Amino acid sequence: MDSCGCDSEALALQRQQTRVLLVILAINAVMFVVEAGAGIAAGSSALLADSLDMLGDALVYGFSLYVVARSARWKAGSALIKGLIQLGFGLSVLALTAYKLVHPALPVAEAITGVGLLALAANTVCAALLVRRRHDDLNMNSVWLCSRNDLIGNLAVIAAGVAVAVTQSPWPDLVVGFGIALLFLRTSFGVIGRSVLELKHADS
Repeated sequence: MDSCGCDSEALALQRQQTRVLLVILAINAVMFVVEAGAGIAAGSSALLADSLDMLGDALVYGFSLYVVARSARWKAGSALIKGLIQLGFGLSVLALTAYKLVHPALPVAEAITGVGLLALAANTVCAALLVRRRHDDLNMNSVWLCSRNDLIGNLAVIAAGVAVAVTQSPWPDLVVGFGIALLFLRTSFGVIGRSVLELKHADS
């Protein structure tokens, strides 16, 4: 009976995690399209960097959905892939920012601030859905860290839009793009490190 009870609890937890991940996957996929389009139209490194974050998160949540009902080893492997994806996006944003430094142009401040506010609202919903699930396992914890980083990045994008409007300079946008890249890299190293440890424990 105890075994059946544990199985029922595990299935209920998996269903809850799946519902949450499906909702935030859809939100991030839509916001990637919105931010990428706005970033290109506005000439904003910060928006483009944040859109890549949304795309990376959508891929991350896809992996997380795949391993919800799988073993701890699968979840550690999924978290490792997420960390590598974040690392790749961090390096991509650094390259984009370097290009903008060589070819500077004043972005559209109103677009940066407006779309940044929209992204903040979307990620606040995601974070609210994830906050209760963040201690379930490594898989959900890595998803929560992605969502937390998104909120920080959104606030930075909004600040960049305001600063560009006030200073009439592209530098705030470039600085925020660079900062988002560093946030990607820092989080990726942490997730990769924990994942490798989990995989080693799974093998032992």
